[in-house]
Amino acid sequence: MKRYIIFIAMTLCLLQSIQAQQYGKEDAELRNKIGQMFIAGFRGTELEAESTIYKLITQYNIGGVILFDYDVPSKGKKVRNIKSPSQLQKLCSELQKAGNNHLFISIDQEGGKVSRLKEKYGFPATVSAEYLGENNKPQTTSQYAARTAELLKNTGINLNFAPCVDLNVNPNCPIVGALERSFSSNPQVVISNARIWIEEARKRGVVSVIKHFPGHGSSTKDTHKGIVDVSQTYDTMELSPYKTLIKEGIVDMVMTSHIFNSLFDEELPATLSYKTLTNVLRVQMGFNGVIVSDDMAMGAIAKEYDLSFALRNAIEAGVNLFILSNNGDKYDEDIVIKAIDNVYRLVKSGKLDKKYIIESCAKIETLKARYNL
Repeated sequence: MKRYIIFIAMTLCLLQSIQAQQYGKEDAELRNKIGQMFIAGFRGTELEAESTIYKLITQYNIGGVILFDYDVPSKGKKVRNIKSPSQLQKLCSELQKAGNNHLFISIDQEGGKVSRLKEKYGFPATVSAEYLGENNKPQTTSQYAARTAELLKNTGINLNFAPCVDLNVNPNCPIVGALERSFSSNPQVVISNARIWIEEARKRGVVSVIKHFPGHGSSTKDTHKGIVDVSQTYDTMELSPYKTLIKEGIVDMVMTSHIFNSLFDEELPATLSYKTLTNVLRVQMGFNGVIVSDDMAMGAIAKEYDLSFALRNAIEAGVNLFILSNNGDKYDEDIVIKAIDNVYRLVKSGKLDKKYIIESCAKIETLKARYNL
């Protein structure tokens, strides 16, 4: 084990030296900072030295990875990341060693229908947010939240894209209500249960992410498939959980939604909107933590916008961290490299101010330090 760690350290130093020679020290540092702004999805149940994800971690300094149990592009024909508890624990350990103990290893483990760690793989049963909200007993929510956080911690996962704080405005919403992802249509029930979820995760060193800002619970369509306009169905009450939890100082990360809402911005969806992310979330609500995009492979972004346009607008809007799951309609082995190169070129050409990269990297590093990564 000791030799393995020394080998990894020597490899990292060599790769960084090569990168510095290739780009120059200042440019290499810029690319490393840009790399921190990406969480990558990948195929494979173990880490192989010749794999793209190993290259992304060791050469491109990506901020983290996201794990899935099902490969959407191949409709399950290709292997993703999760087979069993012991296999997953080993994979997380290998990833973290390759990243010099500096990676966000993330997952969507909300419970119920949105669970990557399923019983069929040997993991314990879970319940949905809707179940917890209907029950609405602190002890019950605490029990399930603690169980989830403990499982993630023991597995090696340190970032959970949960809890979902969308209000159940439309019970038939295909992406929230129909999947039982909302605690309730009552803001107070959502706030109290989300608070418990976050606190139990924090106790165990797991970062929680509240989502999907500024609210997805009133939608009638799925942003995975394309544009979703909630301008006519949105209720400003959907901001309430964000306002309260941020004011209490317990929110480390907020995930954007790709919904279009003309109440905030008449031109761009939330993920690309300065008016939504900076004016509302940063200025009005006072949120100073990390803003993470929902998966940029989703149809509402990928089908509508050029990658360079989407990245530039999202960064200028306030996004610090991007998810590129490679788990949408198609699998692109090089999508994260393309994204990093795009951002690099935008900065070098003067089309994107370097300050956004520096600020984002600082927020990400501050959060990682807070959780001892």
